[in-house]
Amino acid sequence: MTRLREGYGVASELMNSENLTEFAKRYAKAWCSQNPESVAAFFAENASLTVNGGPPTPPLEVARGFMRDFPDMTVTFDKLDPRGDRTAFHWTLTGTYAGTGNHVRFSGYELWKIGNDGLIAESHGHFDSADYERQLKRAPEL
Repeated sequence: MTRLREGYGVASELMNSENLTEFAKRYAKAWCSQNPESVAAFFAENASLTVNGGPPTPPLEVARGFMRDFPDMTVTFDKLDPRGDRTAFHWTLTGTYAGTGNHVRFSGYELWKIGNDGLIAESHGHFDSADYERQLKRAPEL
């Protein structure tokens, strides 16, 4: 098997269902690492990540922000859902929001387009932003 960028990516011709599932498990683990470069390694060099229809942002920048805001963050891989030439990576994030000390739990998905290099070329993230904001702002649990 051809491995790319520190063993994180799998060449696209080998990106079958089994390999994509392993890729997704490693991707979720990277989000738990508190190392934003580990997340960025799953993306092609000029890839972008959008969150809830926002502007395309470099994945490293998005990872840094979430890791700063949730220093004890855990991301679990829930499932993959094929959608034509894309794949939906469903996840759940739990952690403590650094701004308020609130414990949060929310789920969402990223719609991935995998490039010819076996890395994520484009990702569109989606989650319930109203629920997310509510959890960030509520009074901390005692």
